[in-house]
Amino acid sequence: MPRYLVIVGLVFCSWIPPLLASTYQVHEFKLENGLKLIVKEDHRAPIVVSQVWYKIGNSYENEGKTGLSHLLEHMMFKGTQKYPAGEFSRIMDVQGATENAFTGSDYTAYFQTLEKTRLPISFELEADRMRNLVLTETEFVKERAVVAEERRTRTEDNPSSFFYEQFSATAYQVSPYRNPIIGWMSDIENMKLSDLQQWYEQWYAPNNAIVVVVGDVDPQAVLELATQHFGPLKPSQLTPPVHRPEPEQQGIKRITVKRPAKLPSLLMGYKVPALPHIPSGQEWEVYALEVLSYLLDGGDSARLNRYLVRDQQVASFISAGYDSGERLPSLFTFSATPAEGKTIEQVEKSLREQIALLQTQPVKPEELARVKTLLRASEVYERDSLFYQGMKIGLLETSGLSWSLSEQYLARIAEVTAEQIQTVAQKYLIDDFLTVGILEPLPLTTESKSPPSKPKAAAGETHS
Repeated sequence: MPRYLVIVGLVFCSWIPPLLASTYQVHEFKLENGLKLIVKEDHRAPIVVSQVWYKIGNSYENEGKTGLSHLLEHMMFKGTQKYPAGEFSRIMDVQGATENAFTGSDYTAYFQTLEKTRLPISFELEADRMRNLVLTETEFVKERAVVAEERRTRTEDNPSSFFYEQFSATAYQVSPYRNPIIGWMSDIENMKLSDLQQWYEQWYAPNNAIVVVVGDVDPQAVLELATQHFGPLKPSQLTPPVHRPEPEQQGIKRITVKRPAKLPSLLMGYKVPALPHIPSGQEWEVYALEVLSYLLDGGDSARLNRYLVRDQQVASFISAGYDSGERLPSLFTFSATPAEGKTIEQVEKSLREQIALLQTQPVKPEELARVKTLLRASEVYERDSLFYQGMKIGLLETSGLSWSLSEQYLARIAEVTAEQIQTVAQKYLIDDFLTVGILEPLPLTTESKSPPSKPKAAAGETHS
Protein backbone atom coordinates (compact mmCIF):
# COMPACT_ATOMS: atom_id res chain seq x y z
CA MET A 1 0.00 0.00 0.00
CA PRO A 2 1.57 3.36 -1.00
CA ARG A 3 2.43 5.81 1.75
CA TYR A 4 1.49 9.47 1.40
CA LEU A 5 2.28 12.67 3.19
CA VAL A 6 -1.12 14.32 3.52
CA ILE A 7 -1.72 17.89 4.63
CA VAL A 8 -5.24 19.27 4.61
CA GLY A 9 -5.86 22.96 5.23
CA LEU A 10 -9.21 24.62 5.85
CA VAL A 11 -8.90 28.34 5.31
CA PHE A 12 -11.44 31.04 6.04
CA CYS A 13 -10.86 34.56 4.72
CA SER A 14 -12.50 36.65 7.44
CA TRP A 15 -12.06 39.99 5.68
CA ILE A 16 -14.43 39.11 2.82
CA PRO A 17 -17.94 40.56 3.18
CA PRO A 18 -20.55 37.96 4.20
CA LEU A 19 -21.92 37.52 0.67
CA LEU A 20 -18.46 36.67 -0.64
CA ALA A 21 -17.15 34.71 2.33
CA SER A 22 -16.57 31.00 1.71
CA THR A 23 -14.36 28.16 2.76
CA TYR A 24 -11.59 26.90 0.52
CA GLN A 25 -10.32 23.42 1.18
CA VAL A 26 -6.81 22.69 0.02
CA HIS A 27 -5.44 19.14 0.18
CA GLU A 28 -1.76 18.32 -0.21
CA PHE A 29 -0.45 14.83 -0.98
CA LYS A 30 2.97 13.44 -1.78
CA LEU A 31 3.48 10.22 -3.74
CA GLU A 32 6.31 7.79 -3.00
CA ASN A 33 8.22 8.93 -6.09
CA GLY A 34 8.30 12.50 -4.78
CA LEU A 35 5.52 14.04 -6.86
CA LYS A 36 3.51 16.64 -4.96
CA LEU A 37 -0.23 16.86 -5.60
CA ILE A 38 -2.23 19.88 -4.41
CA VAL A 39 -6.01 19.85 -4.84
CA LYS A 40 -8.19 22.88 -4.19
CA GLU A 41 -11.94 22.35 -4.14
CA ASP A 42 -14.18 24.88 -5.89
CA HIS A 43 -17.62 23.47 -6.61
CA ARG A 44 -19.25 26.46 -8.30
CA ALA A 45 -19.15 24.89 -11.78
CA PRO A 46 -18.44 21.40 -13.20
CA ILE A 47 -15.02 22.53 -14.43
CA VAL A 48 -11.48 21.59 -13.46
CA VAL A 49 -8.10 23.19 -14.12
CA SER A 50 -5.15 20.81 -14.17
CA GLN A 51 -1.64 22.26 -14.03
CA VAL A 52 1.73 20.48 -14.01
CA TRP A 53 4.53 22.69 -12.67
CA TYR A 54 8.21 21.82 -12.98
CA LYS A 55 10.72 23.57 -10.74
CA ILE A 56 12.89 24.54 -13.66
CA GLY A 57 13.25 27.79 -15.59
CA ASN A 58 15.95 30.05 -16.90
CA SER A 59 17.23 30.88 -13.39
CA TYR A 60 18.50 27.27 -13.24
CA GLU A 61 20.46 27.56 -16.49
CA ASN A 62 24.21 28.04 -16.75
CA GLU A 63 26.10 30.52 -18.89
CA GLY A 64 26.22 29.38 -22.48
CA LYS A 65 23.12 27.21 -22.02
CA THR A 66 20.40 29.82 -21.71
CA GLY A 67 17.02 29.10 -23.30
CA LEU A 68 16.99 25.35 -22.62
CA SER A 69 13.86 25.49 -20.46
CA HIS A 70 11.90 27.50 -23.00
CA LEU A 71 12.91 25.36 -25.96
CA LEU A 72 12.02 22.22 -24.03
CA GLU A 73 8.57 23.67 -23.42
CA HIS A 74 8.13 23.83 -27.19
CA MET A 75 9.42 20.27 -27.63
CA MET A 76 6.98 18.88 -25.04
CA PHE A 77 4.29 19.10 -27.73
CA LYS A 78 6.30 16.93 -30.17
CA GLY A 79 4.96 13.63 -28.91
CA THR A 80 5.82 10.31 -27.27
CA GLN A 81 5.81 6.79 -28.67
CA LYS A 82 2.24 6.35 -27.40
CA TYR A 83 0.98 9.75 -28.52
CA PRO A 84 2.85 11.10 -31.60
CA ALA A 85 3.40 14.77 -32.40
CA GLY A 86 0.19 16.76 -32.49
CA GLU A 87 -1.88 14.13 -30.68
CA PHE A 88 -1.83 15.91 -27.31
CA SER A 89 -3.43 19.08 -28.66
CA ARG A 90 -5.77 17.14 -30.97
CA ILE A 91 -7.11 15.03 -28.11
CA MET A 92 -7.59 18.09 -25.92
CA ASP A 93 -9.45 19.83 -28.71
CA VAL A 94 -11.77 16.84 -29.15
CA GLN A 95 -12.46 16.92 -25.40
CA GLY A 96 -13.41 20.59 -25.54
CA ALA A 97 -10.43 21.57 -23.41
CA THR A 98 -8.19 24.60 -23.59
CA GLU A 99 -4.50 23.94 -23.08
CA ASN A 100 -1.18 25.74 -23.21
CA ALA A 101 2.15 26.14 -21.45
CA PHE A 102 4.45 28.89 -20.23
CA THR A 103 8.03 29.28 -19.06
CA GLY A 104 9.22 31.66 -16.35
CA SER A 105 12.46 32.35 -14.58
CA ASP A 106 11.80 29.73 -11.89
CA TYR A 107 9.29 27.32 -13.46
CA THR A 108 7.78 25.72 -16.53
CA ALA A 109 4.08 24.91 -16.41
CA TYR A 110 1.54 23.06 -18.55
CA PHE A 111 -2.21 23.41 -18.06
CA GLN A 112 -5.61 22.35 -19.29
CA THR A 113 -9.10 23.62 -18.46
CA LEU A 114 -11.74 20.96 -19.03
CA GLU A 115 -15.03 19.45 -17.94
CA LYS A 116 -14.43 17.65 -14.65
CA THR A 117 -14.99 14.11 -15.93
CA ARG A 118 -12.17 14.64 -18.46
CA LEU A 119 -9.45 14.97 -15.80
CA PRO A 120 -8.24 11.34 -16.31
CA ILE A 121 -7.36 12.21 -19.92
CA SER A 122 -5.25 15.17 -18.77
CA PHE A 123 -3.40 13.05 -16.20
CA GLU A 124 -2.74 10.22 -18.66
CA LEU A 125 -1.25 12.53 -21.29
CA GLU A 126 0.79 14.63 -18.85
CA ALA A 127 2.19 11.57 -17.09
CA ASP A 128 3.17 10.05 -20.42
CA ARG A 129 5.16 13.08 -21.58
CA MET A 130 6.71 13.64 -18.15
CA ARG A 131 9.11 10.73 -18.70
CA ASN A 132 8.49 9.39 -22.21
CA LEU A 133 9.04 12.36 -24.53
CA VAL A 134 10.65 11.42 -27.85
CA LEU A 135 13.26 13.99 -28.89
CA THR A 136 14.48 13.70 -32.48
CA GLU A 137 17.13 15.68 -34.31
CA THR A 138 14.71 16.63 -37.08
CA GLU A 139 12.11 18.11 -34.74
CA PHE A 140 14.79 19.71 -32.57
CA VAL A 141 16.41 21.57 -35.46
CA LYS A 142 13.02 22.72 -36.70
CA GLU A 143 11.89 23.99 -33.29
CA ARG A 144 15.23 25.63 -32.56
CA ALA A 145 14.72 27.69 -35.75
CA VAL A 146 11.19 28.56 -34.58
CA VAL A 147 12.52 29.82 -31.24
CA ALA A 148 15.29 31.81 -32.92
CA GLU A 149 12.68 33.51 -35.12
CA GLU A 150 10.50 34.10 -32.05
CA ARG A 151 13.42 35.83 -30.40
CA ARG A 152 14.03 37.98 -33.47
CA THR A 153 10.43 39.16 -33.76
CA ARG A 154 9.52 39.48 -30.07
CA THR A 155 12.81 40.81 -28.69
CA GLU A 156 15.36 41.99 -31.21
CA ASP A 157 12.80 43.71 -33.46
CA ASN A 158 10.79 45.02 -30.51
CA PRO A 159 12.45 48.10 -28.95
CA SER A 160 10.67 47.80 -25.58
CA SER A 161 11.54 44.13 -25.11
CA PHE A 162 15.12 44.61 -26.30
CA PHE A 163 15.50 47.58 -23.92
CA TYR A 164 14.22 45.61 -20.92
CA GLU A 165 16.56 42.72 -21.75
CA GLN A 166 19.58 45.05 -21.81
CA PHE A 167 18.38 46.74 -18.64
CA SER A 168 18.12 43.41 -16.75
CA ALA A 169 21.58 42.36 -17.91
CA THR A 170 22.92 45.59 -16.40
CA ALA A 171 20.90 45.61 -13.17
CA TYR A 172 22.01 42.08 -12.22
CA GLN A 173 25.72 41.39 -12.11
CA VAL A 174 25.75 37.59 -11.70
CA SER A 175 22.16 36.58 -10.89
CA PRO A 176 20.66 34.30 -13.56
CA TYR A 177 17.79 36.79 -13.76
CA ARG A 178 20.15 38.81 -15.95
CA ASN A 179 19.54 36.28 -18.75
CA PRO A 180 16.38 36.29 -20.90
CA ILE A 181 13.87 33.48 -20.50
CA ILE A 182 13.97 32.77 -24.24
CA GLY A 183 17.79 32.67 -24.13
CA TRP A 184 20.52 34.65 -25.85
CA MET A 185 20.59 34.17 -29.62
CA SER A 186 24.08 32.66 -29.68
CA ASP A 187 23.04 30.08 -27.06
CA ILE A 188 19.93 29.16 -29.04
CA GLU A 189 21.92 28.73 -32.26
CA ASN A 190 24.60 26.62 -30.56
CA MET A 191 22.20 24.42 -28.59
CA LYS A 192 22.47 20.67 -29.24
CA LEU A 193 19.90 17.92 -28.97
CA SER A 194 22.04 16.23 -26.30
CA ASP A 195 21.80 19.39 -24.15
CA LEU A 196 18.02 19.28 -24.34
CA GLN A 197 17.85 15.53 -23.72
CA GLN A 198 19.94 15.84 -20.57
CA TRP A 199 17.88 18.80 -19.35
CA TYR A 200 14.66 16.85 -19.87
CA GLU A 201 15.86 13.68 -18.18
CA GLN A 202 17.11 15.51 -15.10
CA TRP A 203 14.32 18.00 -14.45
CA TYR A 204 11.16 16.48 -15.93
CA ALA A 205 10.63 13.97 -13.19
CA PRO A 206 7.94 13.37 -10.56
CA ASN A 207 10.21 14.48 -7.70
CA ASN A 208 10.62 17.86 -9.41
CA ALA A 209 6.95 18.32 -10.28
CA ILE A 210 3.88 19.77 -8.60
CA VAL A 211 0.48 18.81 -9.96
CA VAL A 212 -2.16 21.41 -9.07
CA VAL A 213 -5.86 20.66 -9.55
CA VAL A 214 -8.54 23.28 -8.87
CA GLY A 215 -12.24 22.79 -9.43
CA ASP A 216 -15.28 20.63 -8.86
CA VAL A 217 -13.44 17.49 -7.74
CA ASP A 218 -13.22 14.99 -4.90
CA PRO A 219 -9.65 15.14 -3.50
CA GLN A 220 -9.42 11.44 -2.76
CA ALA A 221 -10.55 10.58 -6.27
CA VAL A 222 -7.91 12.93 -7.66
CA LEU A 223 -5.28 11.27 -5.46
CA GLU A 224 -6.25 7.83 -6.75
CA LEU A 225 -6.07 9.13 -10.31
CA ALA A 226 -2.64 10.67 -9.72
CA THR A 227 -1.39 7.46 -8.12
CA GLN A 228 -2.57 5.48 -11.15
CA HIS A 229 -0.92 7.71 -13.77
CA PHE A 230 2.01 9.47 -12.07
CA GLY A 231 2.76 6.93 -9.35
CA PRO A 232 4.71 4.46 -11.57
CA LEU A 233 7.07 7.13 -12.91
CA LYS A 234 10.67 6.94 -11.73
CA PRO A 235 12.26 9.95 -10.01
CA SER A 236 15.54 11.46 -11.14
CA GLN A 237 18.68 12.49 -9.29
CA LEU A 238 18.24 16.23 -8.82
CA THR A 239 21.36 18.35 -8.59
CA PRO A 240 20.36 22.00 -8.28
CA PRO A 241 22.85 24.33 -9.97
CA VAL A 242 25.11 26.41 -7.77
CA HIS A 243 24.86 30.10 -8.56
CA ARG A 244 26.99 32.84 -7.09
CA PRO A 245 24.96 35.21 -4.90
CA GLU A 246 24.33 38.62 -6.41
CA PRO A 247 26.98 41.03 -5.01
CA GLU A 248 25.64 43.98 -3.09
CA GLN A 249 25.45 46.97 -5.40
CA GLN A 250 27.68 49.86 -4.35
CA GLY A 251 26.24 52.71 -6.38
CA ILE A 252 23.87 53.74 -9.13
CA LYS A 253 24.21 52.07 -12.55
CA ARG A 254 23.15 53.77 -15.78
CA ILE A 255 22.68 52.38 -19.28
CA THR A 256 21.60 54.00 -22.54
CA VAL A 257 20.22 51.78 -25.29
CA LYS A 258 19.93 53.19 -28.81
CA ARG A 259 17.28 51.44 -30.88
CA PRO A 260 14.88 52.33 -33.69
CA ALA A 261 11.73 53.32 -31.79
CA LYS A 262 8.90 55.84 -31.84
CA LEU A 263 9.39 57.17 -28.31
CA PRO A 264 12.05 57.33 -25.60
CA SER A 265 11.54 55.23 -22.45
CA LEU A 266 12.81 55.21 -18.89
CA LEU A 267 13.38 52.17 -16.68
CA MET A 268 14.40 52.35 -13.03
CA GLY A 269 14.99 49.27 -10.88
CA TYR A 270 15.91 48.95 -7.20
CA LYS A 271 17.33 45.74 -5.72
CA VAL A 272 14.80 44.39 -3.21
CA PRO A 273 14.19 41.12 -1.34
CA ALA A 274 11.48 38.56 -2.05
CA LEU A 275 9.77 36.12 0.29
CA PRO A 276 11.85 32.97 -0.36
CA HIS A 277 15.10 34.45 0.94
CA ILE A 278 14.18 37.23 3.38
CA PRO A 279 15.37 36.60 6.97
CA SER A 280 12.83 35.23 9.43
CA GLY A 281 11.07 38.00 11.26
CA GLN A 282 11.49 40.47 8.40
CA GLU A 283 8.72 39.11 6.15
CA TRP A 284 6.71 42.26 6.82
CA GLU A 285 9.12 44.14 4.54
CA VAL A 286 7.92 42.17 1.53
CA TYR A 287 4.27 42.92 2.27
CA ALA A 288 5.11 46.59 2.84
CA LEU A 289 6.80 46.70 -0.57
CA GLU A 290 3.70 45.07 -2.06
CA VAL A 291 1.45 47.77 -0.61
CA LEU A 292 3.95 50.40 -1.72
CA SER A 293 3.71 49.21 -5.32
CA TYR A 294 -0.10 49.55 -5.23
CA LEU A 295 0.19 52.94 -3.57
CA LEU A 296 2.19 54.12 -6.57
CA ASP A 297 0.46 52.17 -9.34
CA GLY A 298 -2.87 50.78 -8.16
CA GLY A 299 -5.33 52.30 -10.61
CA ASP A 300 -6.07 55.78 -11.92
CA SER A 301 -6.14 57.32 -8.44
CA ALA A 302 -2.68 55.98 -7.52
CA ARG A 303 0.13 58.48 -7.03
CA LEU A 304 2.05 58.00 -10.27
CA ASN A 305 -0.96 58.42 -12.54
CA ARG A 306 -2.45 61.18 -10.45
CA TYR A 307 0.66 63.34 -10.15
CA LEU A 308 2.98 62.54 -13.07
CA VAL A 309 0.40 61.84 -15.78
CA ARG A 310 -2.59 64.07 -14.92
CA ASP A 311 -1.30 66.88 -12.70
CA GLN A 312 2.26 67.50 -13.90
CA GLN A 313 1.63 65.94 -17.35
CA VAL A 314 5.29 64.94 -17.46
CA ALA A 315 4.59 61.32 -18.50
CA SER A 316 2.12 59.78 -20.92
CA PHE A 317 2.59 56.34 -19.41
CA ILE A 318 4.07 55.23 -16.09
CA SER A 319 3.98 52.07 -14.00
CA ALA A 320 5.56 50.43 -10.97
CA GLY A 321 6.07 46.70 -10.42
CA TYR A 322 7.22 44.26 -7.76
CA ASP A 323 7.10 40.46 -7.59
CA SER A 324 7.37 39.27 -3.99
CA GLY A 325 7.42 35.57 -4.87
CA GLU A 326 10.51 35.22 -7.04
CA ARG A 327 12.98 32.50 -6.04
CA LEU A 328 15.95 34.92 -5.95
CA PRO A 329 16.34 38.60 -4.99
CA SER A 330 14.27 40.79 -7.26
CA LEU A 331 13.77 44.34 -8.55
CA PHE A 332 11.24 47.03 -7.72
CA THR A 333 10.80 48.62 -11.15
CA PHE A 334 9.45 51.80 -12.69
CA SER A 335 8.70 52.16 -16.39
CA ALA A 336 7.74 55.46 -18.03
CA THR A 337 7.32 57.26 -21.33
CA PRO A 338 7.66 61.07 -21.34
CA ALA A 339 4.68 63.16 -22.41
CA GLU A 340 5.01 65.16 -25.61
CA GLY A 341 7.45 67.98 -25.08
CA LYS A 342 8.88 66.48 -21.90
CA THR A 343 12.24 64.77 -21.40
CA ILE A 344 13.47 61.58 -19.75
CA GLU A 345 15.34 63.73 -17.23
CA GLN A 346 12.12 65.48 -16.20
CA VAL A 347 10.35 62.15 -15.72
CA GLU A 348 13.19 60.76 -13.62
CA LYS A 349 13.22 63.93 -11.49
CA SER A 350 9.47 63.68 -10.86
CA LEU A 351 9.75 59.98 -10.00
CA ARG A 352 12.52 60.69 -7.54
CA GLU A 353 10.36 63.38 -5.92
CA GLN A 354 7.58 60.84 -5.38
CA ILE A 355 10.03 58.38 -3.84
CA ALA A 356 11.39 61.11 -1.56
CA LEU A 357 7.84 61.88 -0.38
CA LEU A 358 7.40 58.23 0.60
CA GLN A 359 10.68 58.34 2.52
CA THR A 360 9.91 61.56 4.40
CA GLN A 361 6.13 61.61 4.88
CA PRO A 362 4.05 58.71 6.25
CA VAL A 363 1.11 57.66 4.11
CA LYS A 364 -2.15 59.12 5.36
CA PRO A 365 -4.62 56.62 6.89
CA GLU A 366 -7.32 57.18 4.27
CA GLU A 367 -4.91 56.59 1.39
CA LEU A 368 -3.52 53.44 3.00
CA ALA A 369 -7.07 52.15 3.57
CA ARG A 370 -7.92 52.75 -0.11
CA VAL A 371 -4.88 50.78 -1.29
CA LYS A 372 -5.66 47.85 1.00
CA THR A 373 -9.24 47.81 -0.29
CA LEU A 374 -7.91 47.62 -3.85
CA LEU A 375 -5.67 44.70 -2.93
CA ARG A 376 -8.57 42.90 -1.27
CA ALA A 377 -10.79 43.46 -4.29
CA SER A 378 -8.08 42.17 -6.62
CA GLU A 379 -7.83 38.99 -4.54
CA VAL A 380 -11.59 38.44 -4.68
CA TYR A 381 -11.66 38.85 -8.46
CA GLU A 382 -8.75 36.42 -8.90
CA ARG A 383 -10.61 33.80 -6.88
CA ASP A 384 -13.32 33.89 -9.51
CA SER A 385 -10.80 32.23 -11.82
CA LEU A 386 -9.89 28.58 -11.29
CA PHE A 387 -6.78 29.15 -13.38
CA TYR A 388 -5.44 31.96 -11.19
CA GLN A 389 -6.21 30.04 -8.02
CA GLY A 390 -3.97 27.28 -9.36
CA MET A 391 -1.44 29.80 -10.64
CA LYS A 392 -0.91 31.25 -7.16
CA ILE A 393 -0.32 27.79 -5.72
CA GLY A 394 2.14 26.86 -8.46
CA LEU A 395 4.11 30.10 -8.26
CA LEU A 396 4.59 29.78 -4.51
CA GLU A 397 5.53 26.12 -4.61
CA THR A 398 8.06 26.46 -7.44
CA SER A 399 9.82 29.31 -5.63
CA GLY A 400 10.31 27.13 -2.55
CA LEU A 401 7.38 28.49 -0.53
CA SER A 402 4.14 26.88 0.63
CA TRP A 403 0.74 27.30 -1.00
CA SER A 404 -0.59 28.24 2.45
CA LEU A 405 1.07 31.65 2.15
CA SER A 406 -1.52 32.63 -0.44
CA GLU A 407 -4.20 32.15 2.20
CA GLN A 408 -2.28 34.38 4.63
CA TYR A 409 -1.68 37.12 2.07
CA LEU A 410 -4.57 39.42 2.89
CA ALA A 411 -4.07 39.14 6.62
CA ARG A 412 -0.42 40.14 6.19
CA ILE A 413 -1.39 43.02 3.90
CA ALA A 414 -3.91 44.24 6.47
CA GLU A 415 -1.11 44.45 9.07
CA VAL A 416 1.08 46.79 7.01
CA THR A 417 1.47 50.23 8.60
CA ALA A 418 2.36 53.64 7.22
CA GLU A 419 5.59 53.52 9.23
CA GLN A 420 6.58 50.20 7.64
CA ILE A 421 6.00 51.61 4.14
CA GLN A 422 8.20 54.57 5.00
CA THR A 423 10.87 52.24 6.42
CA VAL A 424 11.14 50.04 3.29
CA ALA A 425 11.19 53.13 1.05
CA GLN A 426 14.10 54.50 3.08
CA LYS A 427 15.90 51.15 3.17
CA TYR A 428 15.54 49.91 -0.42
CA LEU A 429 14.62 52.78 -2.77
CA ILE A 430 18.08 54.32 -2.63
CA ASP A 431 20.74 55.05 -5.24
CA ASP A 432 23.07 52.32 -4.00
CA PHE A 433 20.50 49.75 -5.16
CA LEU A 434 19.38 51.58 -8.32
CA THR A 435 19.82 50.92 -12.03
CA VAL A 436 18.55 53.49 -14.53
CA GLY A 437 17.99 52.67 -18.19
CA ILE A 438 17.18 55.06 -21.03
CA LEU A 439 15.90 54.00 -24.43
CA GLU A 440 17.14 56.61 -26.91
CA PRO A 441 15.09 56.27 -30.09
CA LEU A 442 16.76 56.08 -33.47
CA PRO A 443 14.83 56.81 -36.68
CA LEU A 444 12.45 54.04 -37.66
CA THR A 445 13.11 52.17 -40.89
CA THR A 446 10.60 50.05 -42.79
CA GLU A 447 12.19 46.95 -41.24
CA SER A 448 12.01 48.26 -37.64
CA LYS A 449 8.44 49.52 -37.33
CA SER A 450 7.39 46.94 -34.75
CA PRO A 451 4.68 47.97 -32.28
CA PRO A 452 5.87 48.97 -28.80
CA SER A 453 5.03 46.71 -25.88
CA LYS A 454 5.01 47.25 -22.15
CA PRO A 455 8.06 45.62 -20.55
CA LYS A 456 7.43 43.21 -17.71
CA ALA A 457 9.52 42.71 -14.62
CA ALA A 458 8.83 39.01 -14.74
CA ALA A 459 8.17 38.08 -18.33
CA GLY A 460 7.11 34.58 -19.32
CA GLU A 461 7.25 32.82 -22.65
CA THR A 462 4.04 31.05 -23.69
CA HIS A 463 3.70 28.14 -26.09
CA SER A 464 1.70 28.86 -29.18
